[in-house]
Amino acid sequence: MTSAFEATTLAGTPLANRVVMAPMTRSRAGQGGVPTELTAEYYAQRATAGLIVTEGIQPSVAGQGYLATPGLHTPEQVAGWRKVTAAVHAAGGRIFAQLMHSGRIGHSALRPDGAANVAPSAVRAAGQSFTPEGPKDHDEPRELTPAEIRATIADYAAAARNAVDAGFDGVELHGANGYLIHQFLAPGSNRRTDEWGGSVENRIRFAAEVTRAVAAEIGAERTGLRVSPGNPYNDISEPEPLETYLALLKELAGLDLAYLHVLETSPQSRAVTRALRENFAGALVLNPLTDGPTDHAALALLEEGVADYLAFGQLFLANPDLPARLRAGGPYNKPDQSTFYGGDARGYTDYPAL
Repeated sequence: MTSAFEATTLAGTPLANRVVMAPMTRSRAGQGGVPTELTAEYYAQRATAGLIVTEGIQPSVAGQGYLATPGLHTPEQVAGWRKVTAAVHAAGGRIFAQLMHSGRIGHSALRPDGAANVAPSAVRAAGQSFTPEGPKDHDEPRELTPAEIRATIADYAAAARNAVDAGFDGVELHGANGYLIHQFLAPGSNRRTDEWGGSVENRIRFAAEVTRAVAAEIGAERTGLRVSPGNPYNDISEPEPLETYLALLKELAGLDLAYLHVLETSPQSRAVTRALRENFAGALVLNPLTDGPTDHAALALLEEGVADYLAFGQLFLANPDLPARLRAGGPYNKPDQSTFYGGDARGYTDYPAL
């Protein structure tokens, strides 16, 4: 029987347990998208996770979709992350950087060059961005040219190399939640008629090429991929997604990725999760949808073989010593939603341990 608290090895990386800290945007990066000393403290506090996956990190200037989010495309950003990974490793933890290009989500006011959003197609996403000038509707994105698509793939690979240089144990590619990779996968946001859109084979091409490029740069054993099939977040339209994701897994089958990270968002998600697990030979990390708050009751999913690792989001945000609390069955600090995004130490590093 699989236990959440047994030591294990993930694609050659030793982990203390099977509890994963899910990626969560916190919007507390310093000037120029550089992580701060407070960032290092935040992640080091949570180093008893088997694996930490960071907040989304933009691989390029064009990839930024939110205020005060960090990057991995300048020397200063790499140096800032090096302090974070050193703090996590000193506390005995392991940490992957999540690379996230926001695509059509965001606004030109967020970028130093004032450039508009880019996307597979010129389809504006419903919703607003919080900018230095207040809330604004998302820009209508500019459709990427084939040459720009190739350059964006290279940006991911370069950011992955920067992540390893910064001391990360690996990277996770954010292919979920309506960001750029997901936008290419979903027919509602990808209306291209060239080799990058239209058929399932063409819509999975960008996700597959990014994954291959990163794996070639840093090794497949240090490369994970996060997906959320059918997730409508960020105005995504993806009816009947299973065919698309099974095709993507088939395309990536020979890579031997570190893991597949699945985020469930609806009652129908579990059937998709099981199908993906049956068709993926590597480790599966699951951020599960549960009847109530995801807590120690979800650990049964490991025992049932639904997943190999369980990822916790808001519960880890509010409970820096979450593995110990899960083992004890609680109690749990309650997350303060008013401090999720932006600000200082309050609601970031001041949650008490047991």
